[in-house]
Amino acid sequence: MTVVQTQLRSVGAAAGGWVRRASYLQKWVVLGAVIGVIAGLGAIAFYLALQAAGHLLLEGIGGYTVPAAAVEGGARGDGHFTRWWAIPLVVALGGLLSGLLVTNLAPEAEGHGTDAAIDAVHRNPRMIRARAVVVKMVTSALTIGSGGSGGREGPTAQISAGFGSLLARTLDLTAEDGRIAVSVGIGSGIGAIFGAPLGGAVLAADIVYKDDFEVEALVPGLVTSVVAYTVFGFAEGFSPMFGYAAAGYHFDQPLQLVWFAVIGIVAGLVGLAYSTTFYGFADTVKRLPGSTIVKPAIGGLLVGLIALAIPQVLGTGYGWVQISLTRDGLLGIPLWIILALPLAKIVATALSIGSGGSGGIFGPGMVIGAFTGAAVWRVLETFAPGVPHSPAPFVIVGMMACFGGIARAPLAIMLMVAEMTGNLTIIAPAMIAVGLAYLIVRHFDRTIYRSQLANRDEAAAARLKQGLPLLGRVPASEAMAVPRLVLHEDDDLADAVKLLSTEGIPGAPVVDSRQRFLGTVALADLVGPAGKDPDGTLRRQVDATAPSTDISATLDQAIDALPATVHWLTVLDDQRQVHGIVAFSDIVRAYHRVLRSDARRMSRVASSAGIQDVQVGVGSPLIGHRLDEQVLPDGVIVIAVRRSDSMLLGLGAVHLEVGDLVTVLVRPDQQDAIRPLFDGDAVTAQRTTAADPGTH
Repeated sequence: MTVVQTQLRSVGAAAGGWVRRASYLQKWVVLGAVIGVIAGLGAIAFYLALQAAGHLLLEGIGGYTVPAAAVEGGARGDGHFTRWWAIPLVVALGGLLSGLLVTNLAPEAEGHGTDAAIDAVHRNPRMIRARAVVVKMVTSALTIGSGGSGGREGPTAQISAGFGSLLARTLDLTAEDGRIAVSVGIGSGIGAIFGAPLGGAVLAADIVYKDDFEVEALVPGLVTSVVAYTVFGFAEGFSPMFGYAAAGYHFDQPLQLVWFAVIGIVAGLVGLAYSTTFYGFADTVKRLPGSTIVKPAIGGLLVGLIALAIPQVLGTGYGWVQISLTRDGLLGIPLWIILALPLAKIVATALSIGSGGSGGIFGPGMVIGAFTGAAVWRVLETFAPGVPHSPAPFVIVGMMACFGGIARAPLAIMLMVAEMTGNLTIIAPAMIAVGLAYLIVRHFDRTIYRSQLANRDEAAAARLKQGLPLLGRVPASEAMAVPRLVLHEDDDLADAVKLLSTEGIPGAPVVDSRQRFLGTVALADLVGPAGKDPDGTLRRQVDATAPSTDISATLDQAIDALPATVHWLTVLDDQRQVHGIVAFSDIVRAYHRVLRSDARRMSRVASSAGIQDVQVGVGSPLIGHRLDEQVLPDGVIVIAVRRSDSMLLGLGAVHLEVGDLVTVLVRPDQQDAIRPLFDGDAVTAQRTTAADPGTH
């Protein structure tokens, strides 16, 4: 290990110690600001890379100038090709280069990055590799810059979410804090590139579940999104992406609600078609034989051929949305193209990204929704009463309804589109359209993000914690085993394989020269490299994203840190030195042990015990103490703790607060004495416990 690496790890360990000691506000103001700065800088870097790729490929080689959104200077292109024959070849070239880089450098960078980031939130917030982030940025710029149909949000979300993942590893954040860091990274990156900080903050809490809200991510998301927006805006400007579209619109005709309802129904059905077509095509492509390098090139070639008839499918399509926001602009596009565009853009996105190319699906979803609204306006404006003179309200509401429904994030998308178009007055009538679209999509249980879970109860970590609440009383140190093998980063690959095979274990922790934990290695992953280079060292084979837990943590916290795909984790002290191993089987045995212990206690007192509700008073000596610190007299068993309107789980890890309502099972001879202990009568409490609660 180099001196620089050693120093960086020392800094990371020190910073991680501060994070664990800091208050919630201190922690998330600092972490949120840091993630926000990186999200803003990442958005700038990708935006510039995309501009450069577009100028070089589609404009330079293809001879086609793509219309631009207002924030980029407004419409420039007119849909005419100077070298029509080059368009399919250029889009195919972008797909080929993207496939080449993804296949050889980071296969996980394939497709759209937002889903991968959501997956990291639920499975393992430490799993996003830095290499995948860089490859994603470059390949997405090549795919979209050459004319492939994709969005900007996937790469920017993965950049900022990847940095949140890096912080989770470097600072050894708890699993909950790691998930929040990745979530706010997703929201702030998308919010920055679209100039929608409030929508980005809400998106961080809204996008990880289909029908729920990650409340814990909301406040950190506000900090992160504002900082990211400020950084990006300082370099690229603070104007709304599409200018102040529909600036003169005011909802004053109730009849328009009928037409907005029509938009909602149509947008919901189009959203279903988007999800079904995209994943149906992507799944089919994966099953087909052929190189993952060539498949994106073929997809790009087909997109280029479609573009010869419908040029609006090329690239992000934001410039064409800008054109469609004005009456003259939309009427200047042939009616058949307007009607065909939603389906054409769906097919083009499936061919570009579903074939293995790289880019986002958020942006195309917005464009699909915009042209859905435009198509409804073109059909209705000739005969229907109450249709606005400008198509802008229909286009804006179409964006909100189509993608808000299929992304299962209606509130966040409404706010984002309102910020992107500089028009908050449209939200009131848009609510009926977004609501109907969401209900249609929810009825069929579809989403454009497959990694979303239904709600927090379905999340793997939450489900395990709620199913095993007694583990909050068991420290990880009581369940851990001494590791049978600890490897050093300078150990030879061949020796490591031999040691692991001899011990009969699938993997082991790896430490540096100062005995600090670096990560883990798996036997299955070492056999191949050891055969090619037996004298090579473990240094480059260490999985730095491997989960770990603190020696002071309880087993419910250990479960929280244990991804669904991993069966053991390392127990560390404050200096990141290895103290033990906790396997899932150890956790199950500990759970059974606690159950047996509680059963014995219950059998001793249940025959004569009574149930009593007591509230923690202002002067109670129990305030601030954990229930697993033996703060209560023998024979008193806590059944439940209610705080406000919530039932707290993992009772052993609960720190009592003023106002908590505690349900206890207590013997008759202690019923009169237990209440003063909770109420705060110091004299009675001292006589009851015969000792300070923290040391009893």
